[in-house]
Amino acid sequence: MMISPTSRQRLGAVAAACLLSVALPAGTAWAQKVKTPAPAPAPVTEFTVEIPTVDAIDSNLDEAILRDIFSGNVTDHAEELAGLSATSITIPEILVNVTTTIGEETNDTVITFTDLVLSDVADGVAGSVKLAESGFDSGDKGSADMGPFSASNFNISGVLGMYGLVDAADQTELETIYTDLKFEGGTVAASDMSCTFGPMTAAEFKARPLNFSFADFIALSEAAENEGETPSPETIGKLMHLYADMFTAFESSPVEFGGFECSGVDEQDRPINFSLDSMTMAGMSPGIYPAITLSGLDITVEGDGKVGVGTIAIKETDLSGPIAVVQAAPETIDQAWLEANGRSLIPAFTGFSFADVDVDVPDPENADGRIAASIGAFDLTLGAYRNGIPTDLLTSASNIVVDLPKDSDDEQIRQLAELGVTTIDAGFTVDASWNEAENTIDIDEVSITGADLATVLLTGTLTNATEALFGLNENAAMTAAMALAINHLRVDVTDAGLSDIILATVAKEQGTDPAAMRPIFAGLAEGTVVGFLAGAAEAQKVGAAINSFVSGKAKQLTIDMTAKADPGLGLFDFIAAEDDPASLIGKVNIEAVAK
Repeated sequence: MMISPTSRQRLGAVAAACLLSVALPAGTAWAQKVKTPAPAPAPVTEFTVEIPTVDAIDSNLDEAILRDIFSGNVTDHAEELAGLSATSITIPEILVNVTTTIGEETNDTVITFTDLVLSDVADGVAGSVKLAESGFDSGDKGSADMGPFSASNFNISGVLGMYGLVDAADQTELETIYTDLKFEGGTVAASDMSCTFGPMTAAEFKARPLNFSFADFIALSEAAENEGETPSPETIGKLMHLYADMFTAFESSPVEFGGFECSGVDEQDRPINFSLDSMTMAGMSPGIYPAITLSGLDITVEGDGKVGVGTIAIKETDLSGPIAVVQAAPETIDQAWLEANGRSLIPAFTGFSFADVDVDVPDPENADGRIAASIGAFDLTLGAYRNGIPTDLLTSASNIVVDLPKDSDDEQIRQLAELGVTTIDAGFTVDASWNEAENTIDIDEVSITGADLATVLLTGTLTNATEALFGLNENAAMTAAMALAINHLRVDVTDAGLSDIILATVAKEQGTDPAAMRPIFAGLAEGTVVGFLAGAAEAQKVGAAINSFVSGKAKQLTIDMTAKADPGLGLFDFIAAEDDPASLIGKVNIEAVAK
């Protein structure tokens, strides 16, 4: 059988791939299904399928029909296949010979499936499906050997109905497509790289019939491709409604993947190895794209560098908001509609995190230098989305460790090195949220920490944070932003050694002892603050607290500022302060404590 795919043939190929993907990780129909964009001349794919024997016991379909189905012609036998019953169907071997021609270059691939067995099939549902092994051989282009694959309760009828190949109008709820999926892994090899893949398991996958047929999908895809960079409003509308429907049609249990190990050479013929210990994808549900966690990522280029990451977690994304907007949209979606609803189409991405990062790579700006750094942990958490904007934000990082270069031209780095600081260990936190009931933004924490240096922590409250700040009207949002006011701010500074480094640097420049510099600096700081706060009742107390901190008598300094009148200090207060900074003093109460 020789094929250059037409639309109908592609539909049959896609249908076959969807149907057999549970049983065949790569296969006959897959070779037909993939449409790879390419410049002229277009690729031409021809294939032949060889099925030496089909052993069907108590099957209601004869061998000729089964042979035609497993050769890729699912479309013409969809109704018959949906009612398939058999004690067992065994196909010892399926050979697919694929020839792809692009211009004058021809590539031959042989795909093999061994011992495909469907057991206990009744009314289009197979009690089990097993494949002993599979693989492909493309000569010097590469090869693969895949291990055993199995699944239970494989709902052939459900797959056909899901993609509109049989009438499933009566089914509107999710139903089980398969359970107990197990794949034992395998190997893939090419001329410059080889990989070993670990096992994969999934307990259950559910689906419902889509509100469109796969023929519709193919037709729309072709239309969008033919229309180029600016598809028509009709095509855009149909595609968006199609995807909105697709994202609510599936549900699954978590998927566990045993990782991979790959080795080969890079473009400079240096040995390269990269591996992943494991991957977990959380359960999928309608409107929710699941979280994915990767563990034990390692990339090493011999003689060059290494990057390792203990864990990477991509958190779930809630698509329910954008889906609802698309479902309520007209059938024709033009540029004006997209501009008006663009913000509402932003999904609620809840963030990502990673931990145990270790980097040792060449410095691109210094041929003889290297970048050696590590990150203990990083997290970004976003929530409470309003019109595409997260109103809850929490991000933090700890143990960001960077080794300072030994032969740096940067004067400050040289000074730190002279003072014995060869490594920076830092971290930060930003934690803020919108309080809708109070129309405030609560700054729970903005902090920067340097181990053996200092910690600066800021907390506070912004008022006049109305709903318009996150609204769709850009002018109203800008006006709302200009109306924000600072009602309260608190700064906590903890000295863990930074002042010693600063004073040592200054003392060295002055040719004196650092201990002698502290009281001088403390007095200057106190006098400056008292002078700036002249007339304020708190001036002397604030000055004394700063003197105590700078002199080294206290290691922690807290400065607390609260507006005397609501809503607080606004934009125009700070504009006025540019010419008269002291104008802010009478508008706030200031307290300072050193301990």
